[in-house]
Amino acid sequence: MAKLILFPVPIGATDPDTSLPPYNRELLNACHIFIVENIRTARRNLKRMGYSSPIDNVTFLELNEHTSPLDISHYLDPIAQGEDIGLMSEAGIPCVADPGSLITSMAQRNGIDILPLIGPCSIMLALMASGFNGQNFAFNGYPPIDEKSRTTLLHTLEQRIYRDHQTQIFIEAPYRNDKLLQYLAAHLQPTTRICVATDITLPTQYIRTRLARQWRTDPPQLNKRPTIFLIYK
Repeated sequence: MAKLILFPVPIGATDPDTSLPPYNRELLNACHIFIVENIRTARRNLKRMGYSSPIDNVTFLELNEHTSPLDISHYLDPIAQGEDIGLMSEAGIPCVADPGSLITSMAQRNGIDILPLIGPCSIMLALMASGFNGQNFAFNGYPPIDEKSRTTLLHTLEQRIYRDHQTQIFIEAPYRNDKLLQYLAAHLQPTTRICVATDITLPTQYIRTRLARQWRTDPPQLNKRPTIFLIYK
């Protein structure tokens, strides 16, 4: 029976064999329709992952902030004709901090089988290495840009750390990473721990956990480097 297959993508320019099992490539090579955020990036990722069919014969369906609900309403129709459809993220796993959840939600509503595949997830890898609570955690996406709203949110998240023993995880646009770390170090309690996990799986990977007050001096350069931020008591 045809299905929706969720294909992870390596994080950054790394050898796919270090983060993706061979089984993924078998399914990848048998799939000829892909739902992707950006066609150009998707074509590059398929080549990197050893896709064996001619890329020009692949059908790409875009799903991003410019895609209308009407556009995606027919994306899964080929499954009824026996065609598997692949869903790919720009990097890492689909549907987590990714618009692909719109497609999986539609598949669930229509009784379509979904096959999630194993692959790298920067959020989980950062949590694993942080030393923080991995049994109770929350991913909060992007913090608000507005300073007042950001301060309110961070104080709320910090309260959850101490009250509920819950690790808090979030991300930022890469060009704002340095400012966010400065902001966290200045506004969180001095003894609240902050983990910075950047360039995960790359040769330049950097994962460190320090007290908020310790990050006020000698911070790493995070500008334009994909980074996960975690805080815990």
